[in-house]
Amino acid sequence: MQLELDPTTQALLDAHGFDRASFERLRAAFRAGELSVDCNRVSGALLPPSEQHVRPLPPIGSPERAALAERGSEALRAGQVGAVVLAGGMATRFGGVVKAGVEALPGHSFLSLKLADLRSVAREHGSRVPAYVMSSFATHSVLREMIVAEQTDAVPVELFSQFISLRLTPDGEPFTSADGKVSPYAPGHGDLTFALRASGALQDFLAKGGRLLTVSNVDNLGATLDPAVIGAHLAASVQMTVEVGRRTPGELGGVPMQLDGKLQIIEDFRLPAGFDFSLVPHFNTNTFVLDAAALDRDFPLTWFVVRKKVDGRETIQFEHLVGELTAFLSCGGLEIARDGLDGRFQPAKDPEELARRQPEIERILRARKVL
Repeated sequence: MQLELDPTTQALLDAHGFDRASFERLRAAFRAGELSVDCNRVSGALLPPSEQHVRPLPPIGSPERAALAERGSEALRAGQVGAVVLAGGMATRFGGVVKAGVEALPGHSFLSLKLADLRSVAREHGSRVPAYVMSSFATHSVLREMIVAEQTDAVPVELFSQFISLRLTPDGEPFTSADGKVSPYAPGHGDLTFALRASGALQDFLAKGGRLLTVSNVDNLGATLDPAVIGAHLAASVQMTVEVGRRTPGELGGVPMQLDGKLQIIEDFRLPAGFDFSLVPHFNTNTFVLDAAALDRDFPLTWFVVRKKVDGRETIQFEHLVGELTAFLSCGGLEIARDGLDGRFQPAKDPEELARRQPEIERILRARKVL
């Protein structure tokens, strides 16, 4: 079927960087059987990471933690640190509203708390910490209104959009909704480096002396800007630091593994069938520190085939994942605490999880002077 677009849809796609040529290439490869869910799986020698690959963040109060914090503080005082907040996606898990604007704690939205943390760190260090918020076509207009009230000289906020693509049927035809229109979607947080460059935000950050970018999900309020984490990244002399936590039994998701001798984050759906997760004690929290200069290039990230249900029907999506940057950058894992006052993994993917985590989130943010 020929892809035909109405003017409104075409304008939406144009505004968010739809690459029709790439879409048609992927669609053709899928229809020819060259792209499939089975193609997602990695091939090569897989081994668990060594102790040198994943190092623990020293506990609060230890001399080692203090030394890392001072090293990170130097970078902050020099204005070398910025923060990326991932706030794109499809705005579906909180009843169709944009999660960044949901009241995470009384009187405070997810995004306002992420930015309050940056302002607190900027005040403490007398520095400027620019924030870059990645939206999607589904969240962009709401976020644009939200950041107007959040702008400060110490924490200027810039909004940039991830890209957009179109769903397919399992036969490779354009998927249409009940109104007969094609169905757009946001193709994964792997858009990060491409969208940062396309918006000009990365080049602007580098031109102003920026060196390091932290990256975290808007719904993980435990992932605050900690100078010790910045210091640990600098001490490791890598281009990318991945925060990892201890897995609980049965927990799935991306894991740090050596693939053909190189440490990478491998998503669970890419692992061999029957993979023994007990071999890997850690999982990826999707929180990173990145050397900004290393991002100024096109990465040949894999397009993964993802099956979704939309309106009760199966659809096909092609997605990029940011964790695959580990295949192209030197990287190291930093083991962080999940819970407690030093806990850095408090995700709230839906209202029920948020309700469970609110008391712990509030304790953490008060202890870190965000509240």
